[in-house]
Amino acid sequence: MIKRISGGARGRNRACGYKDLVWAVATAADVTLDVAGQTRQTLATIEKNLAALGASKHSIASAQIFVADIHDKDAMDQVWCEWLGDNPDHWPQRACVGVALRDGALVEITVTAVKV
Repeated sequence: MIKRISGGARGRNRACGYKDLVWAVATAADVTLDVAGQTRQTLATIEKNLAALGASKHSIASAQIFVADIHDKDAMDQVWCEWLGDNPDHWPQRACVGVALRDGALVEITVTAVKV
């Protein structure tokens, strides 16, 4: 059946797993950080949630990144690329769009990964 890791927001979970797939989403807990800091914190949470369900950052197949200001995309990209590393075999398909985020969030990331 579906395994779920509950989140802090009502009506949604921070990660779910079913068979060989894992879905995870995160924002930064510390919204006083700049976009690079929030991206680092968000990716650390994503990595932790993937691991809890048997996946890893290197098994991400698809990612969607939402930034509050599309002009911050370059700063977010730098952190993203450092986090993934230089091996193109570990790079997922990815989209990044500018959206209105709430409560000081500058970045929100959602991924789909394959269990390892």
